[in-house]
Amino acid sequence: MLALFGSLEGEETAVLKELLTVEDLKVHFPVEKGLFSRSVGPVHAVDGVSFTLMEGETLGIVGESGCGKTTTAMAILRLTEPTEGRVGFRGMDVSQMNRSELTALRKEMQIIFQDPYSSLNPRMTVHRILHDPMKIHRVYQGREGEERIAYLLEKVGLSPEQARRYPHEFSGGQRQRIGIARALVLNPQVIIGDEPVSALDVSIQAQIINLLIDLQEEFRLSYIIIAHDLALVEHICDRIAVMYLGKIVELASYKDLYTDPKHPYTQALLSAIPVADPRAARKRIILRGDVPSPMNPPSGCHFHGRCVKKMEGCDQHEPVLQDLGGGHKVACFLYGEQE
Repeated sequence: MLALFGSLEGEETAVLKELLTVEDLKVHFPVEKGLFSRSVGPVHAVDGVSFTLMEGETLGIVGESGCGKTTTAMAILRLTEPTEGRVGFRGMDVSQMNRSELTALRKEMQIIFQDPYSSLNPRMTVHRILHDPMKIHRVYQGREGEERIAYLLEKVGLSPEQARRYPHEFSGGQRQRIGIARALVLNPQVIIGDEPVSALDVSIQAQIINLLIDLQEEFRLSYIIIAHDLALVEHICDRIAVMYLGKIVELASYKDLYTDPKHPYTQALLSAIPVADPRAARKRIILRGDVPSPMNPPSGCHFHGRCVKKMEGCDQHEPVLQDLGGGHKVACFLYGEQE
């Protein structure tokens, strides 16, 4: 976490540099129907997302299923082509890179997939799963590569002797450890975790999260963690972005977000977190209706149809993400002056 390199509120934060910059990112998928595949309109999966990731920081992205979290991650890595916007990595425009430039970038940005069962090739041994990326990128060759594989397996809590086994011989938690080792094998600077523990048992989830925190400290990694578990992101993340229907509606440090949430959607999400104490009284905010279709998003604020604090004009004008101070950003007409 960023706290390992300087508190968000401390003076050391000033020396941290921007590593990744996302500006007005949009991903629209065309929808075709009929015999002649006539276009009937796009799905606005990601609709104008902007944020930065600092060196050594962990940024969480949360929201309901279908809000665009995973598509945002795929667009950052160019596994999905963005429709508009810019993704910058250390001053380079990822959005405009050609194939050879993207191949070089793969060494710097890796991903841990959600499902540890389907993300590993069942026909490959663990050794080959870790060796192939090094072979493709021509790094850690020969004996150095063998030592690298053994070193990473030990780091993620596995034995080097297990390198000759196949994925089906491991448990779910062990498979995810293999996925983490694969993400680390090229020594990247940014790792995106697409709900990296959601498919695991609760006891194993804690082990994997603690492993990610330890690896971040040792390898000086920057994380983007996509999750729907708000307790998880509070534990591991320095800042949290809340997405709703393809847009970021609030972005703040984890302390500010959990102690003083601004957006009505964020407040509703936090009110749904289970409390360990059955005697503790808690007021649950119940949202009305369903999430609108991203193929036909509502005008104005996308959340206005479910918002308990809806005001006049919310259905006509779209709020912009504005800084309320201290890096706490919110897109809502309840706060400040909107253009």
